[in-house]
Amino acid sequence: MDASMINKIQKASAYASEPERATFNSLCLRFQGANSEYVVELDGDGWSCSCPGFQRYAICPHIMALESIFKPLLKRKPLPYAPGQNIVSDVKKAKRYAQERDRIQILSFDCTFEGYNKTHFITYDEGNWTSTASFFAQRGVCSHTMALEKILKGFVEPARMAVAP
Repeated sequence: MDASMINKIQKASAYASEPERATFNSLCLRFQGANSEYVVELDGDGWSCSCPGFQRYAICPHIMALESIFKPLLKRKPLPYAPGQNIVSDVKKAKRYAQERDRIQILSFDCTFEGYNKTHFITYDEGNWTSTASFFAQRGVCSHTMALEKILKGFVEPARMAVAP
């Protein structure tokens, strides 16, 4: 391992301690609910979930759990409770889901990452990472992707490092 990679790993650790540097612009994930598997998405228009609760109330325990887990990366207000929603039951379920993280698999996202010197754009699509950082173009990883791997540990697959030139 060369000095530049060691430097990037150290920087990634520092970045990972500040998850608010990253902001999800879009997010798509698979969520194993209590009864079925659902697809949850976030885009410029807001959240959506394929579960019946979201279809009825425009909020559900799956999204509530994600808002809790990914709060530093969202930079948006949580969805409000809906009239007629079983708030007590949904809050209880959301808290349980937030602790049972193996229910969640991120399929894709794109985010902005505020580095020390520049803002970078990172994408993830079913194990394939991209970054606008020049180091990423050379090595297939960078301090920003490594920091996101740490922040999102268990939710994403690690970036595949290219062989050093």
